[in-house]
Amino acid sequence: MDREPATVAVRVRPGASRNRVGGRYEGPFGPALVVAVHAPAVDGRATEAARRALAEALGVRPAHVTLRAGATSRDKLFAVDTPPPGLVERVRALRDGS
Repeated sequence: MDREPATVAVRVRPGASRNRVGGRYEGPFGPALVVAVHAPAVDGRATEAARRALAEALGVRPAHVTLRAGATSRDKLFAVDTPPPGLVERVRALRDGS
């Protein structure tokens, strides 16, 4: 039985010195997970880097993470197809530092 896709709110910080996933931002989609990426915010490169960094942090393949909203914004919604068990807890731990 397939699980329903999970939605993860993300705040992207492009141009960081290194990629990092963790931290909380109160954004338009509610509490968001901060994803800092080295890629610049040009031609969707930061969005793609954030998608890949999020997939790695959540332990899923990048192909299972898709952008749902926010293509040109720092505030984005990503969908995780076939989320692994414990995904919600993993996102909370990364976002809230617990």
